[in-house]
Amino acid sequence: MRLTHLFFLLIFFTLIGCKEQGSHLSKIEGKRISISDSISNNEDIENFIKPYRERINSDLDSVIAFSTNVFSKKDGTLNTAIGNFMADAVFSESNPIFKSRTGKDIDLVLLNHGGIRSVLPKGDITKRTAFEIMPFENSIVVVALKGHQVDSLVSYLVKRKRAHPISKLKIVLDAKDNLVTATVKDQPINRDKTYYVATNDYLYKGNDGMTFFRPNDSLYTLNYKIRNTIIDKFNKLDTINPVIDDRFIQIKE
Repeated sequence: MRLTHLFFLLIFFTLIGCKEQGSHLSKIEGKRISISDSISNNEDIENFIKPYRERINSDLDSVIAFSTNVFSKKDGTLNTAIGNFMADAVFSESNPIFKSRTGKDIDLVLLNHGGIRSVLPKGDITKRTAFEIMPFENSIVVVALKGHQVDSLVSYLVKRKRAHPISKLKIVLDAKDNLVTATVKDQPINRDKTYYVATNDYLYKGNDGMTFFRPNDSLYTLNYKIRNTIIDKFNKLDTINPVIDDRFIQIKE
């Protein structure tokens, strides 16, 4: 029971007792009890929690893959190896789910650069690695957008020139930052076509300035966390070796 609730219960029973005895409450005294590390642990509670903590830690620290190098979101300008890995993982792991429910395919994936919170370290990879890279509870949603809205998505990426993770979308800029080409699955963007864009619920709400997701034709919630797609991808791959590629590049004069 919280101290506040206990405090008011004491007042309530004190008032009842005073009424029965014909007395009146004349003074209330309280004492604040600070909660800090100086308060000793309850041994019974600690013993109860210990096996669960050990089981969770054992699961998080079990090796599920191997990374050939250290991969950071700072490694590239317009696309990064770790960002490419994450966006591709979202596509490969969530597209079968989306297709089984709708009969349709995801056309492209867009995540955010700031959502990558740690490096992918060299060596053994565990579930804990995925929690460090993606500590947020963001889940995948698929948004049905018209081609002209996908054009707005591309314009956003061109203007920001930041390595937001993308998959199945290719953008080429010239030396003066002008758009040369933009394709989805190697095809020009059709302004009248409906595209199914996988992203996360945080970006769908317009965060990071991504306001092009609304209005839309429809929204599909997969109930599948970004972090879990990473874990599932780790489990399927023996060796992790993502690369910086040509999905978002700038031609130099």
